[in-house]
Amino acid sequence: MFSSVSKFCTEGREDHSVPSKLEGALLISVDSFPYFMLVAFEAGGPVRALFLLLTFPLLWLLNKIYSDETMALRVMIFTTFLGLKVTDVKAVAKAVLPRFYLEDLHENAYKAFSSCRGKKAEDPLKNCLGLVAAPAVVARVQQYEAIRATLGDGNMIDVGIADTALTSHPYVLLCKEVYFVPVEEKAPSLPRKDYSKPLIFHDGRAVVRPTPLNALAVLLWVPMGVILAITRLSVGKLLPYKLGLMAAAATGLKIRAKLPPPVGADQTSETTHTPYTRCTCDSCDPGFHTAPFLGGYSTKSRPNNQTCNTLYVCSHRTLIDPVIVASALQRHVTAVTYSVSRVSELLSPIRTVRLRRDRADDGATMRGLLMQGDLVVCPEGTTCREPYLLRFSPLFAEIADVIVPVDVSANATMFHGTTVRGYKWLDSFFFLMNPNPHYHLQFLDKVAGVRTCESLGKSSYDIANQVQQMIGRALGFQCTNFTRRDKYRTLAGNDGVGKAKEVVESNTPHVCSI
Repeated sequence: MFSSVSKFCTEGREDHSVPSKLEGALLISVDSFPYFMLVAFEAGGPVRALFLLLTFPLLWLLNKIYSDETMALRVMIFTTFLGLKVTDVKAVAKAVLPRFYLEDLHENAYKAFSSCRGKKAEDPLKNCLGLVAAPAVVARVQQYEAIRATLGDGNMIDVGIADTALTSHPYVLLCKEVYFVPVEEKAPSLPRKDYSKPLIFHDGRAVVRPTPLNALAVLLWVPMGVILAITRLSVGKLLPYKLGLMAAAATGLKIRAKLPPPVGADQTSETTHTPYTRCTCDSCDPGFHTAPFLGGYSTKSRPNNQTCNTLYVCSHRTLIDPVIVASALQRHVTAVTYSVSRVSELLSPIRTVRLRRDRADDGATMRGLLMQGDLVVCPEGTTCREPYLLRFSPLFAEIADVIVPVDVSANATMFHGTTVRGYKWLDSFFFLMNPNPHYHLQFLDKVAGVRTCESLGKSSYDIANQVQQMIGRALGFQCTNFTRRDKYRTLAGNDGVGKAKEVVESNTPHVCSI
């Protein structure tokens, strides 16, 4: 029985066994080159990735002219893995590859595969996909013999999934039912909502899947990207905010900011202020307009026991989030952070202050900084690339009387500006190397701190959750209870503050399935 996988019935398949081809069947892509390129770049560096790219003409000849897929695979394995540490390869396989595999899954093929709950081979990808992949290079005849030996005499596999080249896969001869994945110009990929578990944490610098053309474009762009990043860093460091915004826009860096509507202002009024100009009137400045929930007085005339400046609470996407907030506000602010390199501190155009992870000491530091001027904090404690918000630390709600939530989103086209395993001092540099990075900010309605809300019975945890939910709704992100520790334990096997240590597999979430 040979049928299209789109006609597969998923009911009553709980006890069925199933083998499947990976490339061209479970995965939309028919080429494994991008995944070897990811390992070469992330574990071996750009030089190894360049060598792998230079072998592509040879790989094409072996595949297309000589039809020797096994030899092409051996060449890719040799070029990619020669001299690499096993720990580095495992780290990339756990933290980088799952996201690209998930985004490349064929919807119909995966639903058919996942509905069969019978015997499956041991699976190095099971943590994120539940898929089967043999941990060796096995020729077609050897595949048939290995599966036949596993089954025993007289036994058959219930279901087999393959691409359209059915005759090239001997295991289909051992299957009662065989379903093929047709070649489609726009094959349906598995929607995010149908992932076995949500994709929240992943690592790696690459934004797009490094096909040969994409990899070539990225490597050719790197020299220009370095010049562009240095230019953008110099613009932010040397020019005043208004000129800096215009110069940044000229280099392709887009910043869009939406300030909150003035409190009590007439929505039909035609009086407006030029975007990104400094206006400290009570109706326009998000840090100084009248706050009725604070007793009806302006933040410029508060009692002495309350802070006199504004705390901006942001979602965290890249290292330069506070710098972008300062650019949108057109004034200097201070940023507090738990971990930032010396290089990043020197390059930052705004003041940065390190926290010590001691609640009492950090609270006193933030309170003192807030008395001196406006403050920016990212209470998630670390970045998250996917549309999720990590748990907000409630410390900010205990030290500020005026809190302005800011939803921050950042888009990159080539390089991610965050890393767990790589060099953190290059984070902002990689983000600014993108051809046209985009930032969007929205300043939301003000929230009172815990000292003002004590009479309402609100704790700092309630306020932190409220701010998280406000930002989540504005961004369309899902709020979670995961923390910085969860992220680092998942991706790096440590708490993010010390040396890596082995983590018990059963007690830690999968890298792509939090």
